[in-house]
Amino acid sequence: MPVSKCPKKSEPLWKGWDEKAQKNGLRCQVYNMNGDHYTGEWKDNLRHGKGTQVWKKRGAIYEGDWRFGKREGYGTLSLLEQETGKYRRVYSGWWKGDKKSGYGIQFFGPKEYYEGEWCGSQRSGWGRMYHSNGDIYEGHWWNDTPHGEGMLRLKNGNRYEGSWERGQKHGHGRFFHLDHGQLFEGFWVEDVAKCGTMMDFGREEAPAPTQFPIPKVKLLDPDGVLQEALAMFTKTEEEGGD
Repeated sequence: MPVSKCPKKSEPLWKGWDEKAQKNGLRCQVYNMNGDHYTGEWKDNLRHGKGTQVWKKRGAIYEGDWRFGKREGYGTLSLLEQETGKYRRVYSGWWKGDKKSGYGIQFFGPKEYYEGEWCGSQRSGWGRMYHSNGDIYEGHWWNDTPHGEGMLRLKNGNRYEGSWERGQKHGHGRFFHLDHGQLFEGFWVEDVAKCGTMMDFGREEAPAPTQFPIPKVKLLDPDGVLQEALAMFTKTEEEGGD
């Protein structure tokens, strides 16, 4: 019985030509068959140095540094907006191994952006996040979420200062209710305050003070309490001496 073999899948001719081109130095423009094109410097047939890459299908443009075919150094990424037909900058900062790494600014919307440290294209390290609703978080990040010590300042001026874990208030912290003139200090578990102490804090200047202020605690007989404590202390010393 004759044995038939499948013919080897041949690659497009342009790929072989591109490998043999050995592009080095500065080129005007190099186009791909899918419409992508690159303008800039090359080394050993790889994008290396300063250059601009346009991805037609993704509607994205990168302008900045390259190292052996990958984005590395400082660069800016912009995306095409379908509504306006114009490119909008979404990230400006440092790259490593084709990922955001180091200090950079990411724009999520007209009034929402993050400025701070990145690692592997995720927010990691110290950073400040401006939310579209007016809230601002400043502190440590890990795995793209607040994690560690940080402060969340709400639009109305109230703020939380303390520990975070996986994007939630977790651990010791303080919440300043500046609109009511009170301060809560205690412990949080998964964004819920579990135990702590509430005290008045600038209640006289608060725009909407609480209707039921925390009463001040006073001793009716401070001298008597002091004498009782001294007597107990003296008794303990005498028993220890015996």
